[in-house]
Amino acid sequence: MTMTDLTDIFADDGVLAATFSGYRQRNQQIEMAQQVASAIEQQRILIAEAGTGTGKTLAYLVPALLAGGKVVISTGTRNLQDQLFHRDLPAVRAALASPAVIALLKGRANYVCHYHLARALNEGSFIQRETARHVVEIKAFADHSKTGDKSQLSGIPEDAAVWGHVTSTRENCLGSECEYFRQCFVFEARKQAMEADIVVVNHHLFFADLWLRDEGVAELLPACNTVIFDEAHQLPDTAGMFFGENISTGQLITLARDVRLEAAVHCKDFPALGEAAHQLDIAARDFRLVFREDGVRWNHQRAMQLDNCRDALTKCIDKASELERLLQTQASRAPSLEQAAERAQQARDLLVRWQTNEDSNFVRWLEVFSQAVVLNATPLSVADIFTSQIDEHARSWIFTSATLSVKGDFRHYQDQLGLQDAAAASWDSPFDYARQALLYVPQGMPEPNDNSYTRAVIDSALPLLVASQGRAFILFTSLRAMKEAKMMLQDALTERGLDYPLLMQGECAKSELLERFRQLHHPILLGSQSFWEGVDVKGDALQLVVIDRLPFSPPDDPVLSARIHHIKAGGGNPFMDYQLPHAVITLKQGAGRLIRDENDRGVLMICDPRLVDKPYGRRIWQSLPPMSRTRVMQEAVAFLTADIPL
Repeated sequence: MTMTDLTDIFADDGVLAATFSGYRQRNQQIEMAQQVASAIEQQRILIAEAGTGTGKTLAYLVPALLAGGKVVISTGTRNLQDQLFHRDLPAVRAALASPAVIALLKGRANYVCHYHLARALNEGSFIQRETARHVVEIKAFADHSKTGDKSQLSGIPEDAAVWGHVTSTRENCLGSECEYFRQCFVFEARKQAMEADIVVVNHHLFFADLWLRDEGVAELLPACNTVIFDEAHQLPDTAGMFFGENISTGQLITLARDVRLEAAVHCKDFPALGEAAHQLDIAARDFRLVFREDGVRWNHQRAMQLDNCRDALTKCIDKASELERLLQTQASRAPSLEQAAERAQQARDLLVRWQTNEDSNFVRWLEVFSQAVVLNATPLSVADIFTSQIDEHARSWIFTSATLSVKGDFRHYQDQLGLQDAAAASWDSPFDYARQALLYVPQGMPEPNDNSYTRAVIDSALPLLVASQGRAFILFTSLRAMKEAKMMLQDALTERGLDYPLLMQGECAKSELLERFRQLHHPILLGSQSFWEGVDVKGDALQLVVIDRLPFSPPDDPVLSARIHHIKAGGGNPFMDYQLPHAVITLKQGAGRLIRDENDRGVLMICDPRLVDKPYGRRIWQSLPPMSRTRVMQEAVAFLTADIPL
């Protein structure tokens, strides 16, 4: 494969132009494809930042397919994973007349499990009537599906309670001991992945398997020539999640449920086992009740100072130990009981380590959700662990995203993953941002920690929301601010007689919210973390993106606090070396929701006065796309109401 070949393929009269409607040659795309091809050929590491509209997907797919060999492509979201497998890869493969075989591999929680489905049908009693109806629908689906992929069953919400009953986990999969092993959707997906040339996975699956050796990726890597990470900005956080340890009260409750069900089948003459499972269930729920509010993240020390926390955790350990002891006495009766004994032992060990282990390389913290508490031990740095995985085999590694640098400086990203010696390149977006977009920072805003701040955000955004006739995203750095803002905005719109539909993250699945946003007239969508990235709304449907404040993580966040201390101890500057670059990359993601096409036009409103008032503010806005800028509200309104053809 020569660089001339690539230039011809990406030309206006090339095979891609003949395949993709509206295709246009972009020099940035060709240059990126050439860099990717070179990295693959030389088996080296490349960090490639490509601005929105560059066409980075084609820029890595074409050289990957032309180079041959086995390729693993990992994405940040299941949506992009499905898009690559079902749309982009088949189209590029056809354009290049490539014989490559492609496969899609997801985590086991995405596939219906025949064993757990049968058990759910036999159990027949569920807290919610809807769950019973869903089980019947899933049974009909499983009987005819070739993949068992739950995303193909669109009638049941992704977060429906039933999925916990009819899918397996690493802990409760029986593997080759299962009576349904020959029909297993998970192992069929793994078999196809082993035989394929191009395998599409996601980051969670990649790292879970890299560390736990459970999901099938580890078997793929030895024969793999190239690994490509798309949405690679997510890797440091994802790697930290999986290179650490965690155990949740939800896992304990699921273990207790599974043991009760198995005991009812295999140990009817041993009621003590079911009672021990019941006691673990109670202990786990009591531990959750120690915490009076959800949405909090505390370090180990603070949590242990809370009344009853230590005693409640110790009780969970004791009940898990007792359950494991009794399971060992019955394990010979069935493989599922033997496996449950291993799960109980592992759960107990994780709880004990979280309670007692004081490894200075890890930070112990917990997060409280509405129904569960998750205990985490997160490494302060994943660099050494990650590079040890990269160094195991000679192959090319491609890291790509629209947001990996701060003003073209990749050091923050390289330091996080230990990629200091990797080649890095950046290509600007081909969009005409100076003409298509306006950055507006309102005047007179209070400090972000002021109690009146959210009210000021809504008041400042209202004239622009009227000018754009809705058609807006308002993105928040906290769920609390988002919920407060919705009530304020609802009142303000009602006072003005404006019937703009308000949508808010959490009201339904993300995909459903976006579909409603596209279909409604004058919608306003309020979102938090999950809407800052991976959301693509083109055209007139979205003309205004409001960001409430710069996305600095709270300094009392237990992981950030520990990393700040770690950086200071090493003589570094935590703010400049970590907090600021992290905020810039996150802000670039949020800003990237506005202009998704060369015909899009709109205003990006960042309400935070620190963007202008603080010395580091210049570094932040200079990292954003080169939009026109204003601090005058009337100019922002005029930009939104101007009828200017693009």
